Amino acid sequence: QVQLVESGGGLVQAGGSLRLSCVTSGRTFSTYAMGWFRQAPGKEREFVAYVSSTGGTTLYADSVKGRFTISRDNAKNTVYLQMNSLKPEDTAVYSCAVKRRSGSYFAAEYYDYWGQGTQVTVSS
Repeated sequence: QVQLVESGGGLVQAGGSLRLSCVTSGRTFSTYAMGWFRQAPGKEREFVAYVSSTGGTTLYADSVKGRFTISRDNAKNTVYLQMNSLKPEDTAVYSCAVKRRSGSYFAAEYYDYWGQGTQVTVSS
């Protein structure tokens, strides 16, 4: 069983920045691809960003491309999401997830373990 704990959420004004962290248990973190997803009230969960197991490949939703950066530190079992130029529409609960199986990087059903999420609220 893999456990994930997110942190770093909070309230920020539009145009501001936040850095989310996700610490993952286990000794095989470096073998997992990781993703960040978000869910706003009344909306479906949506893909935000993906990073391969080595960090060599990163992919983003069009809505965050150029503003968000995903990265990982395998020595610390941690994946990060740096969020800049935040907009009110970025308000959501952000969750990290482990991807061990092959399949679409943007589809939540291909991710195996999930954290509880951290709230990000962007005021206008």
